[in-house]
Amino acid sequence: MIRIGIYGYGNLGRGCEAAIKKNPDMELVAVFTRRNPSDLVIATPTAKVVSAKDVLDYKDKIDVMVIAGGSATDLPLMTPELVKNFNVIDSFDTHANVPSHYKNVDEAAKKSNHIGFISCGWDPGMFSLNRAIMQAILPDGKDYTFWGKGVSQGHSDAIRRIEGVIDARQYTIPVKEALDRVRSGENPTLTTRQKHTRECFVVAKDPKDYARIEKEIKEMPNYFSDYDTTVHFITLEELKKNHNGIPHGGFVIRSGKTSDDINHVIEYSLKLDSNPEFTGSVIIAYARAVYRMSKRNESGCRTVFDVAPKDIQTVSYEELLAHTL
Repeated sequence: MIRIGIYGYGNLGRGCEAAIKKNPDMELVAVFTRRNPSDLVIATPTAKVVSAKDVLDYKDKIDVMVIAGGSATDLPLMTPELVKNFNVIDSFDTHANVPSHYKNVDEAAKKSNHIGFISCGWDPGMFSLNRAIMQAILPDGKDYTFWGKGVSQGHSDAIRRIEGVIDARQYTIPVKEALDRVRSGENPTLTTRQKHTRECFVVAKDPKDYARIEKEIKEMPNYFSDYDTTVHFITLEELKKNHNGIPHGGFVIRSGKTSDDINHVIEYSLKLDSNPEFTGSVIIAYARAVYRMSKRNESGCRTVFDVAPKDIQTVSYEELLAHTL
């Protein structure tokens, strides 16, 4: 059995726990929390709830540590630190900062002889992999990525970090006109702002802070500053009633030519009832690859680009050849 730890128990942590139950070669050993462990009830009765400050007590009891933190402030610190003592995997999703995060994790992982797997999920992750394959197949073409309509966990978390915010949900919404133009094979040149809008539903402590909070959201780099963003202030009751789910999805499209008058459109799409449960399922599949890479004595930072499909499978290579190829 592959022994898994989960560091953090928010929506993503619970999603990873649900995924572990679907994988017969894995077991959840412990959940590590910054909260009071006695206050946390998890869904796996055989796993322990442990204070995050005691994580090193499990150094030799866990094969892969899933770091279920936020990309804005948690993962840039947690992943390079935890990889000093564990094989780790995270879902870092601030695309602009992936190269620097990779560099920091790679340096720490090589020093400690561990695997540090970053940016695992559906974007970055599954969408990244499909973009790479599409680019190789249609080198004379353009990539287009559309997200939503759905709740972005990373963007919602970034809003919740703003002073005075109690809770928030952020929906990413594709611009239909842009999506239709791409699917038609037009190959348009689109700005970030032309492809998506962002809609935020925010619960704030004090109405006097509405203007400041809205300004901070709309000017937040890497998250909102490049988009047309609408901010709605609502009550906590309204948020729980109307925005309780975490659906998401999106499309990766490449339109390209193989000769002057022959154009092709490749599309990969996802429609997710639960963003964190699907993200958790991707992470847990790649945790298997992390375990196998570690057993081969590999070390350093890795992404989905480094993993052969057979390394995330529970079935044998022979079964893949017989039934999947």
